Order: sequence, then C-alpha cells, then structure tokens
Amino acid sequence: SMPSEMLMKIFSYLDAVSLLSVGCVNKHFYHLANDNGIWLKIYSSCFQPKRTIWKMKSEQTETVSLGCAVLHDRKPGYWKKEYIFKQIAAVKTRVMRLVKPVDPYTGLPCKNKEAMKASGLSWMIVLKDKNGKEHVMEKANLSFKDTSVTVLWYSTNWPCLDSLSTLKLFGVMPLLPDQSRAPSKNGPRRRSLIAEYHLTNLTESSVAVGADKLVQLFSLNPGLLVGLWKEKNEIAFVMASLHYHQLLERSTLGSATVQYALPPNKPVLDDVDPEYGLHDYDLHLDMHGGSCTYLCGTFKSLFCRKGDIANGYLRLTAVSLKDNTKHLPLVGTLGLSWETDVFKGNVKDCYVMDVTLLDETGKPFWCFSAPVYMERSSEASSLYDYMGRTYTTDYADSEGRVCVELVWLEETKEYFIVNLVLYISTKKVNNWYGTSY
Repeated sequence: SMPSEMLMKIFSYLDAVSLLSVGCVNKHFYHLANDNGIWLKIYSSCFQPKRTIWKMKSEQTETVSLGCAVLHDRKPGYWKKEYIFKQIAAVKTRVMRLVKPVDPYTGLPCKNKEAMKASGLSWMIVLKDKNGKEHVMEKANLSFKDTSVTVLWYSTNWPCLDSLSTLKLFGVMPLLPDQSRAPSKNGPRRRSLIAEYHLTNLTESSVAVGADKLVQLFSLNPGLLVGLWKEKNEIAFVMASLHYHQLLERSTLGSATVQYALPPNKPVLDDVDPEYGLHDYDLHLDMHGGSCTYLCGTFKSLFCRKGDIANGYLRLTAVSLKDNTKHLPLVGTLGLSWETDVFKGNVKDCYVMDVTLLDETGKPFWCFSAPVYMERSSEASSLYDYMGRTYTTDYADSEGRVCVELVWLEETKEYFIVNLVLYISTKKVNNWYGTSY
C-alpha cells in the first residue's frame, strides 16, 4: 500500500547488494529496484562514466551526457547490468593478476589461496532427496595444501541417508564481492556446478576406503569422501578434495545446472622427434591426511620407451624397485583425520593423493586430488633390503592409473615408497600431442 515514490526514496539509500536483494521480494519491488536513476548514482560513485564511447565498427562517436537523456533513453535495468558487468570484470582482472605467477615445481599458480579470497569463492553441497527437496550445507572447514584444497562439511542435522538421491558440489561466488568484508550469505550469489554424485545404495556403489571405531569412509569419483556413523549408518561428514588445476574455472564459470567444460589442448605437432610425447614429464606428488603431510616430492624427466607402451597405456616410472637410492620415506603413519562438532578421529591406512603431471613445456597434463586407501599385498616381497610388510595403493580414472608400493619398517616405524608407476592413457597422449601411439 506504500506509494511507489516513497519506496523509490527508500531504495535510493540502499547499497548495490541490498538493492539486488530487495528486488527479489516481488515483481513490484523488482521493477522499482531496476530504476536507472538509482543505479546510475551507484555506478557513478564506483566508476567514472566515460563521456565518449567509441564505436569501432561504425567509426563514429557518441557523446554520453549524465543528464536526463541517459536515464530515459535506456531500458530499465541498463545501469544495473552495466554496474554488475564492470564489477565482475574488475574481480576477474584482480584474480588473473594473482594467478599469473607460476610455481616452477608444480606448474600451478603460486597464489591460489589469495586468488580464491579475492574472488570471494566458497563451496557448498546440495543434498537432494527422493521427493525432490533440497538440503543445502554451506558451513565448511578448509585445508590448503601445495596443489589442492580439502573442504570438510559436518553438521548435527544431516538428512536421512536412505531418503537421499544425489549430492551436488558447487562453487559459490558473491555477485558483487566486497574486499572489505566477508561475503554475505543472504546477498546475491552465483553457483557453478563442479560435480554430481548419486547416493542411492551408497555403500554398494562406492569404494570402501577404511573405518575407525566411529565412522566408515566411502569414496566417490571424483574426489569425494563420505563418512558414515557406524551405528546409525547415517552421514557424519562429507569431504571433497579439489585440485588447484582449473579449480577457479570449474568453481566460477559453470552454471547452476551445467558443469564448465575445460577447453581442449591445442596440440603442437613435432615431425622431428620420433618419441614426441613420450619424455620430459615432471611429476609433483603430495600425500596428506588432513592436517598432516606425509610426502611432498617432485620427480623430474620421466619418460617412456615405445616398447613400454602396452594395453593402451604409457608407463612412467618415478620410483623403481631396482633403484633403492630413490626409495622415499614417509613422514608419520598414514591416516586420514576427520572431525565434527563433538567427535574427531583418524582412519588408518588411507590418505589423500594429489598428482600433478606436467608435460615437456611445464603445462599441467594430468591432475587430480582423490582419497585413496592402502591394502596389504598378498604377494611375497622380493626386496632383500627391507624386512617388513608390503602394501599397495592404486588409483584409476579415465585418463590414467597410479600404482604405489610401500614397505613398513617395524624397527624405524616408517613407510618407504619402493615403487611408484604412472600409466597414462594413449588416447589422452594422442589427443594432447596430436600423435598416434
């Protein structure tokens, strides 16, 4: 019942975020909150309006006056859109400046953490039950590593597992990031779908990673870990492992329903080198379990002979059984740490593996971050330099496999990596390099 003129007067005192929010109340508020006069005032306070706009195609100029013509000649909402586009462009410029310096060891941007903070980026999961109702979980703990970030959600109010159908992982960005304060939960935000997981028959369709006295862990590809309470078989926590490679793009450039598609690599043909695409790979490997880092190492100049290509895979050996000078000790006992509001624990013999494989130009070629588990090897060890139990860790996806063999030394209470081999799909190599193996 309040007159529109009075509402407009009230709206004129609002900032951009509040004005966008109030426009979501109803259609009447939406049209009033689109007023060009209010938005031009906001636009002018942040950006100096250009009085001359060059039209490159017609090679003509148009003089822009800040008088009545600018307001009446434009459709309602024009200056709102201009303000939003300029703000998004400013944030993108700031983020691109931060991600430009590259770490020579990982081939990834050095300031990923700072770039995420500058963009206001966060992550959320949406659980959808079989009736179509959505349950949004936002509060999360972050743990940053050299090449990945681990996101942990826990709550005392999880929906019943049997009623759930899917879990969606989103990157969330405020539409108008404010560097001076934390992002508002109630402000306008954009969702970018990163991955979708099916939770129907979770314990049967996923990989059991391990358990302790309180929880059981189940892994879903790519990079998701679901912890279930043993007694109730209900969700205790959800943990996502996100590799820095293309993380900002996946978390910001997708839509709420469609994942961002990574652009294909443009192959550079090399007719001189007969083994083009088979050598000069660099591997950066991180093994961690929450707060603890067990290994952080770089392996240079990995290669594969043509005779080692078999069953559609290239074999790259980083650590060989035969060369004990390159066998690596791990720091501490392998385990994955978890916590909730009340309980915490550590599941032994499982951890998060971060793999960053660079091509001969230092460009990220194959990257992932995923929870993996270690199991006792049934085969007798042929290593005479080590007297201890042998364990293996295997990871596989559509692009390749990683096989790790470890030995537990009882005397020193430590693990040694005695074999580390990567198998890369020839299909991926052919598409990347434009070759044919």
